[in-house]
Amino acid sequence: MSEVATPGLLDRAIRRITTVWREMAAGVEDESIAAQMRACLAARGGEVSARNRAAKLAETYQRLDDGGRREFLRTLASFDSDPDAVAAAYAEVQAAEDPAERATAKAALRRALEPPRLRLLTQFTSIPDGRKFLVDLRAFLLRNRKDDKLLAALEADLRGLLAAWFDIGFLEMQRIDWNSPAVLLERLVEYEAVHAIRSWRDLKNRLDSDRRCYAFLHPRMPGEPLIFVEVALVKGLAGSVQSLLDEKAPLLDPREADTAIFYSISNCQRGLAGISFGNFLIKRVVEELSAEFRNLRTFATLSPVPGFRSWLDTKLSESESRVLSDDESASLMSAMPAQSGVEALAAIVAKRGWWREAGLRKTAEPVLLRLCARYLLIETNGRRARDPVAHFHLSNGARIERLNMLGDTSEKGAKESATLMVNYLYDPQKIEDWHEDYAGEGKRNASTTVRRLARGWA
Repeated sequence: MSEVATPGLLDRAIRRITTVWREMAAGVEDESIAAQMRACLAARGGEVSARNRAAKLAETYQRLDDGGRREFLRTLASFDSDPDAVAAAYAEVQAAEDPAERATAKAALRRALEPPRLRLLTQFTSIPDGRKFLVDLRAFLLRNRKDDKLLAALEADLRGLLAAWFDIGFLEMQRIDWNSPAVLLERLVEYEAVHAIRSWRDLKNRLDSDRRCYAFLHPRMPGEPLIFVEVALVKGLAGSVQSLLDEKAPLLDPREADTAIFYSISNCQRGLAGISFGNFLIKRVVEELSAEFRNLRTFATLSPVPGFRSWLDTKLSESESRVLSDDESASLMSAMPAQSGVEALAAIVAKRGWWREAGLRKTAEPVLLRLCARYLLIETNGRRARDPVAHFHLSNGARIERLNMLGDTSEKGAKESATLMVNYLYDPQKIEDWHEDYAGEGKRNASTTVRRLARGWA
């Protein structure tokens, strides 16, 4: 990335915190990793000694390469429950003769089942940036656990701790603007996962007066967003992300806007995967914007369809594919000479910049719109929508409002979704009902137009 690539504040922060840990650990003996862990569990000395030992252990982990870190974590995972103590506690539960005695025995069993590694993990929260250390540690675990049952057990324990520590009740929603601390702005550039921020000018445009950016942060991880959403205040539903991000577009007085478009939602911490914040953030932002701008009537997204091209390519490669009608096949073959309609459509979407050729676009657009509607409303992954973004928004209580051809004409947009993007509508009066429809019955709410497309020939 051109203008934005600056010497990382992040790298300096990592060096600073590692130096802090090293200074804290200066008086702690150099021992094997297992011995260090046993010393942490023994809890000799006071609180300062305990923090210093935890800092030493964290600093040891940071110095290791990937192979060393895997062994470190396997050693940590080996501090498991004592099977004899568990068996004895379970026998006490079985032998209990009345409810009160049984409740006491069950409490003792729960204590016996709790592995010492949980106490070790918890001790890291006492050191500076300890929660961030644990979040990154889980990110490493998620990449490396594979079929290792010991690491999988450790990851499950850590996930439970993080889910409790990062409960929505502990999080703070913060608006990020151009005057926010530089380290926070750099994080936006680093973590933007949907539409890459190309320059500082691009970033400033996304934080202008007709734009909003909100993030969830944890008080123990200052400057580290967990998730953030970018919003454009516009007139009417937006159908092109390139238009939304056009730095030369005239500035709109936000008091004249009637629609808030959520065009990018990025999860920032890989180590918090599976711990959901997005649905809470969107609802909080709707409330915030509704209070700030009484003129806003519509809240919707402009979202990618990341799985569409992959699904489409698979369908078009099947020898007995029946995704096209005879009329569609004939029209496609007239625009792109081929042996069949599916071969013609495959050749069109594989052609770089095909939408710039009027004939190809006119022929392919209605077919792609219909197939995308089918993909979103009919194709399944179990009981859920096959597309991950669709599943996310439908789970949060949105409905599929409109499909937009040429919504994203970037290389990524063409490769992932044949340039299509989707408006998901969030109606404050219907969010809970639509959420229950999808969560309870698997029903995917959509506008009449999208439903009519999906009911086309299939």
